Amino acid sequence: MLDRKTFLVKERVAFLKLVDTFDIYDPATGAQIGIAHERVSPWFKVLRLVINKRLLPTLVEVRERDDGPVILSLRRGAVLLHAHVTVRDRVGKELGRFKSKLFSLGGGFHVLDSLENPVAEVKGDWKGWNFRFIAADGRELGRVTKKWAGIGKELFTSADNYVIALDQSHPLVPDVTSLLLAAGLAIDIVFKER
Repeated sequence: MLDRKTFLVKERVAFLKLVDTFDIYDPATGAQIGIAHERVSPWFKVLRLVINKRLLPTLVEVRERDDGPVILSLRRGAVLLHAHVTVRDRVGKELGRFKSKLFSLGGGFHVLDSLENPVAEVKGDWKGWNFRFIAADGRELGRVTKKWAGIGKELFTSADNYVIALDQSHPLVPDVTSLLLAAGLAIDIVFKER
């Protein structure tokens, strides 16, 4: 799954959902190539009924199939001022961290390595729908773009669809691909959830 440069992420729609599920597709073929499930303890599910779920800790696991091994995980701790998301690969090695910006017009976060050194930045536009993945040297590594899902879905649900695309001119690097896919999911779990 991490051997490609473009992903379509569709959040599943459900009535009164307490956990999120995202289906990951190849936009060129429409084939499903992965799934991301939010894993939350029963105690936090109950708390989500009274507290905004953006403030509570969560874990998102990415797999190629429902019953397959975890290939990528995102863990967000409890949020006070900044959201912190830790990204790990299939063997549990930390790939990086996302730290939300305190003040940002369109949303965004800093991408840090495991030692908290800045390596990139995710910047949102003024609408907060399109994000750019910018390396520390200013190169654009990729984009996360909201895809219109139709008037019914947009008006009556909080489920979003995103296209995540690595810049085609850059070589395919699995850790960068993993971080960009994680960034697309983090945008939803950090900024867009209600």
